Amino acid sequence: MEITVNDITSVDKEIVISAVREDLEPKFKEAYKKYRGQINMPGFRPGKVPIKIIKKRFGDEIESEEISNFVQEIFEEKVVPEHEPVGESQMLELSWENDELEAKFKIGARPDFELTDLESIEVDRLVHDVTDEEVEEEIDRQLQQAGNWEEVEEEIQDDYRVTVDAIPVDEDGELDEENKAEEVIDLSKEESNEFRDDLLGRKKGDEVDVEIGHDDHTHNFQLVVKKVEKPHKAELTDQFAKEQSNGEAKNVDEYKSLVKSQIQDYYDQSADDLFKNDIIDGLVEEHDFEVPDVFESQILNQYVERVKQQSQGQLPPGFDEEEYKENMQERATRDAMWFFLNEKLQEKFDDIEIKPEDIDEHLEGEAARYGISVDQMRNMFAQNPQQLESLRKSIREQKVFDKLRDEVHVNEIDKEEYQEKHDEKIKA
Repeated sequence: MEITVNDITSVDKEIVISAVREDLEPKFKEAYKKYRGQINMPGFRPGKVPIKIIKKRFGDEIESEEISNFVQEIFEEKVVPEHEPVGESQMLELSWENDELEAKFKIGARPDFELTDLESIEVDRLVHDVTDEEVEEEIDRQLQQAGNWEEVEEEIQDDYRVTVDAIPVDEDGELDEENKAEEVIDLSKEESNEFRDDLLGRKKGDEVDVEIGHDDHTHNFQLVVKKVEKPHKAELTDQFAKEQSNGEAKNVDEYKSLVKSQIQDYYDQSADDLFKNDIIDGLVEEHDFEVPDVFESQILNQYVERVKQQSQGQLPPGFDEEEYKENMQERATRDAMWFFLNEKLQEKFDDIEIKPEDIDEHLEGEAARYGISVDQMRNMFAQNPQQLESLRKSIREQKVFDKLRDEVHVNEIDKEEYQEKHDEKIKA
């Protein structure tokens, strides 16, 4: 038996396992003995069928199974300890011809690189203190949602709701009455922008011709206004504050403070998420190393599984998996590089440890999120070791980011400047 290693790239290797019948003969003999005791054939006592007959009748199947077991055993006992593959190794070929075995695998190796000087990495961090104006806007939105609608006979305004019959217009300019559909258009919502100019100032009974779509994908419709409704906001009272906050706020002032705190929490969490993402981008840009093909393939497959989970366990109709993977290739490379960078950073920050209180803090947050007790949440994790290990990885990664905050150069900028830089990056 022989194992040959061929370098494809600095991080991709081809492993060839070669063997002849002499290497496998002991396993074949044991297998024939095992199956002899299980096979019953007419004319022979149970377990006494001659080996020659078993070989003739079942030899190919028995030996094929033993060959697969042999290859798997050699890979796990010889290849894995020696090369420590990363990602899902791929079997490229398995052949058994003229009593000679050849099995080829493609495996990934960890890239060999050094961390750059972390102080040279510059990262923007969004810093925003919520204003009273933002609080008033949020409360106004909630009052709008909690309010009601009144049908009116007046001209449509930009915060009204309009019920229309949408009638398609064919290429000859004729109305397709059979395919008309009733639609409710809330002009206060962004998705109604393409109808706003056509409907403003109109009244119940008006017929409005509209063109929907962009460039060469446009469709013509006639909208017949059937109903016009104006909004009536709910009144901001102590009772509204209690109901809207599930009793957490007892009056309007407490409610305003609560809303401000909630908006601030949202901004702080968003800023933290954006900061992590920007740190990853900065680190990836500052390093240049190859990542294994099999590891990228594994990440791309995980992306597809995520799409499947979001669509009730199956891919959406017409989903082109190969095109999707091609479009996500750059993202997969970035995520793969971060995986190896994160490993290096954990080696650098070798004083990181996960304490019981770290796990308890996370469990308390998750318990509050799902409305269950901490003990129930702890039992759920205890029954799922894989989930618990995933939690440990998440906490360890968070501690890496905490360390990086003190290592990289951080520019604290306001919301407007951050958005401006973000838009420029997208255009570039």
